[in-house]
Amino acid sequence: MAFTRLSISLLLSGLILSAGMPAQAAPETVMVSEVTAMALEGKWPADWSYQGENGPAHWGELHPSYSKCARGRVQSPVDLGKATTRSRRSTVRVAFHPIRYEIFNDGRGIRAVPLEPQHPIRIDRHDYTLKHIVFRAPSEHTFQGRHYPLEAQLVYEADDGALAVLATVFTPGHSNPSLAALTRQPLAEGQRRVLDKPLGTRVLLPRRLPHLRLNGSLTTPPCTEGVNWVVFTQPVQATRAQIDAMTRLIGHPNNRPVQPAHRRLMVEETR
Repeated sequence: MAFTRLSISLLLSGLILSAGMPAQAAPETVMVSEVTAMALEGKWPADWSYQGENGPAHWGELHPSYSKCARGRVQSPVDLGKATTRSRRSTVRVAFHPIRYEIFNDGRGIRAVPLEPQHPIRIDRHDYTLKHIVFRAPSEHTFQGRHYPLEAQLVYEADDGALAVLATVFTPGHSNPSLAALTRQPLAEGQRRVLDKPLGTRVLLPRRLPHLRLNGSLTTPPCTEGVNWVVFTQPVQATRAQIDAMTRLIGHPNNRPVQPAHRRLMVEETR
């Protein structure tokens, strides 16, 4: 299998490594618990939402397994203009080919689930298999305080239970074929449909693939920590109509508020 090496150019200014800051280890492997496994399949032991009494400020109170949502120290999302960075050679490889997906409106967002195997991605010499793709509007990660109108998160799991997420943000521009296919028909809450044609998810990622690596968490309950995040800093283009169409499908803001970085190390990777 041919993997594409991700190259990085520094697109975020003002991110420098503080003098004397100790190097941090790579994200620990998180064995997927029963509750986390349920969440990856879109099932939870207690109801939660993005507003009101079950909103993000209360997630940690809704179920014992959600405690990390309130007490975790490496929670996601974060602002990408507040933490320190250092450079190293890229340890991420990706390869994509078009496959069939079922899309589902679970009332909290739009989830695309692969119906056939996709090439794994490789991070630090470990292979990760795609579980699903979710969309957040507006973006969960911010760039020096700025939200983008849409964020796609490709959620992966390794055989040993490690989790990884590739995240990319969207900005108005040229048409995006994959986003067009996903938003072609209305999808009410609770509805599912299988896409007519295989979806090429490569166009959900930026062409040049600059990225930052950081340790984080799932952005929904149970807020499991130790997740390998790869956040692409070059926005992907889609038409304003396509971005608005996905936002309408989602139906309401579904972004978790930015979490404290706690001097978390962010790594920009180069060739």
